Amino acid sequence: MAKRSIPSILTDAIIGKQLGWRIEFLTGGYQIFPFNKIVDIANYVSEIFGEKIWINLGSLTEDEMDKLSPYVEGICASIETIEPKLHKDVCPDKPIEPYAEMLKLALKKGFKTSATIVIGLGETKDDFTLLKKFIEDHKLDRITFYALKPIQGTPYTESPDPEYYAWWIRETRNNFPDLQIMAGLTPKRPDYAKYILKAGASAITKFPAIRKFNSDDAKLIEQQVKELGLEFTSSLTKLPDIDWDKLVDTYSFDDKLKGEVKEKLKNYINKMRQA
Repeated sequence: MAKRSIPSILTDAIIGKQLGWRIEFLTGGYQIFPFNKIVDIANYVSEIFGEKIWINLGSLTEDEMDKLSPYVEGICASIETIEPKLHKDVCPDKPIEPYAEMLKLALKKGFKTSATIVIGLGETKDDFTLLKKFIEDHKLDRITFYALKPIQGTPYTESPDPEYYAWWIRETRNNFPDLQIMAGLTPKRPDYAKYILKAGASAITKFPAIRKFNSDDAKLIEQQVKELGLEFTSSLTKLPDIDWDKLVDTYSFDDKLKGEVKEKLKNYINKMRQA
């Protein structure tokens, strides 16, 4: 029921490209679109960014990888936690093995590979050795850390302490100097930015950049980046002065889709200008 429309997905991509936001990966719930539609979306988003993209779409078959390969450079596996007993408790219907096999196949077929890890589920620092081995065994090019988002009515009611969250990023950076490390914020903790960037994250993710454009949280993130002496290659507060309709006309979408995207863009940009 929460399925995004294709025009809204493409609108996000167009705005992101123009504001210098990197796309972490294209993702969605299991079978939320027919697979041929997923291939179309990957094609469109790849065209918008002018490069192949990353995907995180569950455990893919070899045939599915082949169909996505013209538009995709990297495949991500949602591992969540690497400690076997904890994983069985937290993700009983999503075992690690099919994802591990997918990563091996993806690597063999020439894709870059990545995994997502959630911090705050009950893991301990001792479990880092398991994560280190997983990264080495699968020759990962990238990893994404997420801080647990509290969910009332479950055992998971608190986000991890920012210093503890940063510890995982720092240890990963110290052990893998060339690894791309993406690190997510939580909705109520934009101040995580300074901790995760100082710890060695390559980029910030999980921030609702369009909805919170030019908000106090967006300004705080930009301020923290500046205070750390880092270069922020995108913007969360300033819109470029461009003709959005003219931009949409440069893409190879059919006229119907172009019209729908233009309408979405108009609505999104108006809201962002009023922020």
